[in-house]
Amino acid sequence: MKLFNVYPLFDITPVKAKDVYVYDKNNTQYLDLYGGHAVISIGHSHPTYVKTISEQVSKLGFYSNSVQNPLQVQLAEELTRFSNCKSYQLFLCNSGAEANENALKVASFKTGKKKVIAFKNSFHGRTSAAVAVTDNKKIIAPINAQQEIEIIDFGNTKAVENSLKNNDVCAVIIECIQGVGGLQEASSQFYKNLRDLCTKYNAFLIVDEVQSGFGRTGDFFAFQKHDITPDIISIAKGMGNGFPIGGVLIHADIKPSFGMLGTTFGGNHLACVASLVVLKVMRDEALLKNVKDISAYFFEKAKAIPQLKNIKGRGLMIGLEFNFPIAELRKTLIEKHHIFTGNAMNPNLLRILPPLTIKKEHIDVFVEALKKELS
Repeated sequence: MKLFNVYPLFDITPVKAKDVYVYDKNNTQYLDLYGGHAVISIGHSHPTYVKTISEQVSKLGFYSNSVQNPLQVQLAEELTRFSNCKSYQLFLCNSGAEANENALKVASFKTGKKKVIAFKNSFHGRTSAAVAVTDNKKIIAPINAQQEIEIIDFGNTKAVENSLKNNDVCAVIIECIQGVGGLQEASSQFYKNLRDLCTKYNAFLIVDEVQSGFGRTGDFFAFQKHDITPDIISIAKGMGNGFPIGGVLIHADIKPSFGMLGTTFGGNHLACVASLVVLKVMRDEALLKNVKDISAYFFEKAKAIPQLKNIKGRGLMIGLEFNFPIAELRKTLIEKHHIFTGNAMNPNLLRILPPLTIKKEHIDVFVEALKKELS
């Protein structure tokens, strides 16, 4: 049987990894500045992570959500302490797309409405409703297009209100910093306006923190910079450091009922332990501080790159924008300098999403490689 060929692949076969480095089958070392789509938060194969997961799987790896699982309760408590999001309830699932599906479903259940407002260059996943609110027609199948969606210019308050006035919108979903879309971020006033408008017109404000959450921006959540309170927050990627886990933080004002949401694998014992150890390492190693320190250093070092048009993002969710497509540059960085980076919808943007454990010397290696190739 052949694989269903939907991924263009680089000719690299990783076999092991440690902290910020990945090693291929030839034992070539690669500096990982992409973290597998921002998934690796505490570094590859962190010893505490490996030990804790190994101990858990030796006892109990999985049982269904029809029985008590104290690890879910513990994770909810730790998330509350670390994120300071005290007025929320946690529903656990398996991925960012699933988190957004459930967020949209709760909004529709509770408002009795079905239309959703999303934004240009957004990316929320590839499942039914999540892909419908993603601004990429190439990945939306006819069966997904049955959803009622309005895609509005990012940052356009007036257009949002004009749509909400029809009183048929159940949710506004937004990334406070766009990931795949190219690291766009609107003003704090825009996000505050969204909060006020959603309250006024009985729509839920869903903040997609799938990529930006779990410390990626230097705050635990990207929305916290803007002093707003979302109705629902979706999380995933860095939450499990590579173990599949996602979640939905649902405001305490939203009451649950049996059967409203469900999942087979979501919140399993291994997934909970993976996320708990991520939070422990983030706390013990002061990784939020490291994100801010390294980010400031990165932004300063980037000034030495004369071809750089713009630098976008916050924390370790960074976009380097040039006046030319970066596809060949990215390929050269991988093949010649053995450095992983990412791309975006913007063909001129190089995305940087390293493990949160990265150090200044790793940034130096990258900047020197970049300057050499651009000279």
